[in-house]
Amino acid sequence: MSWPTLIVAGLFEIAWAIGLEYSDGLSEPVPTAATVLALVASMVLLARAIETLPIGTAYAVWTGIGAVGTATLGIVLFDEPATLARGGFIAVIVVGIVGLHSVS
Repeated sequence: MSWPTLIVAGLFEIAWAIGLEYSDGLSEPVPTAATVLALVASMVLLARAIETLPIGTAYAVWTGIGAVGTATLGIVLFDEPATLARGGFIAVIVVGIVGLHSVS
């Protein structure tokens, strides 16, 4: 059950990272509250996951999910550049996440 928990924690990491953009520097009350809730949920779920997963693996996967999701949503939602190089480096992170899962 630790891997699904870690994946959900990573999804909440994406939510709070994207929430930072919508909160306008934490000045908008509703997006700020949602960002803080997502941050807390992400941390609590990460803490649960590391009860049985190695911290190094769990943290790397958690940040990897957050990085891939946030970079992808930056392209989709905020018109950030969608270059071949950027896509390639996002793919490298995905390979790392899959690799860590397969050896853990």
